[in-house]
Amino acid sequence: MADFVTVQQLVDNGGLTVYQGEDYLNRHITTSEIARPGLALTGFFKFYPHDRIQLFGKTEWTYLRGITVAERQNIYDHMAQEDTPCFIVARNLDIDDEIIAAAEKAHIPILRSSHRTTRVLGNMTNFLESQLAQRLSRHGVLVDVFGIGVLITGESGVGKSETALELVQKGHQLVADDRVELYQKDEVSIVGEPPAILAHLMEIRGIGIVDVMTLFGAGAIRENKQIDLLIHLENWNKDKNYDRLGGQAEVERIFDIDIKKLTIPVKPGRNIAIIIEVAAMNFRSNLLGYDSSVTFNNNLTKLIETNTESDRLSEEKATKQADKQSDKQSEPQSKKS
Repeated sequence: MADFVTVQQLVDNGGLTVYQGEDYLNRHITTSEIARPGLALTGFFKFYPHDRIQLFGKTEWTYLRGITVAERQNIYDHMAQEDTPCFIVARNLDIDDEIIAAAEKAHIPILRSSHRTTRVLGNMTNFLESQLAQRLSRHGVLVDVFGIGVLITGESGVGKSETALELVQKGHQLVADDRVELYQKDEVSIVGEPPAILAHLMEIRGIGIVDVMTLFGAGAIRENKQIDLLIHLENWNKDKNYDRLGGQAEVERIFDIDIKKLTIPVKPGRNIAIIIEVAAMNFRSNLLGYDSSVTFNNNLTKLIETNTESDRLSEEKATKQADKQSDKQSEPQSKKS
């Protein structure tokens, strides 16, 4: 987890231009929360989040145009605190002299964007949350298979990288090999990406380091991917009972989110890449509401009901035949009597 992001990184992320204060772009941003200074513009500073980016949109600018120059200067002087990262003005609105003076005095850069305020807010929030989020480094391989982010884990030497290489050769995309950096994007999703030093590189025992982008093209890699499915590879254990029907739901918690987990045994003759492709397609079908294990259970239930009914009819038929036979045997005795 990064402790801070610089204003320069925020500018480089796109959509922002530096209006003033290029010498102050090394200021630190320590929170992903962004303030739109509504009450602060009225002079209420009892709870003023001075350590956040201050974003001005059309609403704020319209209010500021309706007060005096002295009042604006006083407000800006209060807002320009020592730890305020920057001022950002959306919609390419005009920037008045009072905010320029206050920002220069406190060494705060002023940034501008041509986009709507809500779009600027959303873009910055996504970027800052991804950079400042708690991170976890995980041993494994992350691939995009049919649009499903699959994190492949397992002991060293079990064949994770070789499986991922075959998947890439089949047209799927590599995100990270060996080490995967994980962070929680929001309340429902975990995102994985490679460490900078390992981006689009893969280690194959016996060959060494290969550059996937050079060998297979730019379409064979991704910068990051949301993790949807975790597949754990382990050497086949004949004494272990593996799930054969798909009804044993298993999850693994990463941060605060449960990720579906499948354990696939590895032994000579099993094509793990094809199995992972099928697992990804099956996962997608589950998302669309179709579960093959439920279909199997329904078919099994119908078969049991059919066989039960057939057995009942057979038993009734046998009973009737026995009764008829009994009646025939009793008829001669009745005539004799």
